[in-house]
Amino acid sequence: MVSASVVRNIIGIIGNIISFGLFFSPAPTFYKIIKQKSVEEFKPDPYIATVLNCAFWVFYGMPFVHPNSLLVVTINGVGLVIEFVYLAIFFIYATNKGRRKVSLLLLIEAIFFVAIVLITMLVLRGTTRRSLVVGIICDVFNVMMYVSPLTIMAKVIKTKSVKYMPFWLSLTNFLNGVCWTTYALIHPFDIYVLISNSIGAVSGLVQLLLYGFYYCRGENNDDGVELQNTAKVPVSECPPDLEA
Repeated sequence: MVSASVVRNIIGIIGNIISFGLFFSPAPTFYKIIKQKSVEEFKPDPYIATVLNCAFWVFYGMPFVHPNSLLVVTINGVGLVIEFVYLAIFFIYATNKGRRKVSLLLLIEAIFFVAIVLITMLVLRGTTRRSLVVGIICDVFNVMMYVSPLTIMAKVIKTKSVKYMPFWLSLTNFLNGVCWTTYALIHPFDIYVLISNSIGAVSGLVQLLLYGFYYCRGENNDDGVELQNTAKVPVSECPPDLEA
């Protein structure tokens, strides 16, 4: 008989694979930036936010904060590296103003992150208290990323068109949320992974239902629009984050 821990690990590995796909999905956008040697109107904000989100989840998964969370650490560690690569590409091809913006925001994030780490390690005693504080912070950032597609959903309803909502991105977001929700429910139970990812699963399901409703009505208004143009789709639909 397969133990609960084995099932949990298998689901976590599947979640890692799905989350990796989400982290990697903006790659075509950055390939375009490299090819054109210009960031044009591209905004780095979602990627900067995802850096902080991944950093906190990596810290959350440490044995001295929340034990038995290795798979949470692995995918967010990979995500952190990927996001830094994206920002490095942006930094190379951005204007001086864009570079200053990235540098300033990353500095603010670093100060905030270090402050939370110091407070957690020096003030809080025991993994229960540490998990509570860091887990809540992680959930706040994760929920923000999961609900960010609300603006896209509002646009779909207003225009009665699904051309601004990539189907595969919505589907992957839904599967990612379901996978990590299932992972969190299996012993050892993880309330903090559960909260944000269950919201992500619901958000993804709503997106799919909305897509199906307007697509079946034949009002997708394709007009040759490339649905996978990630330059026009907020990365915070992916992310981030991410991830457990």
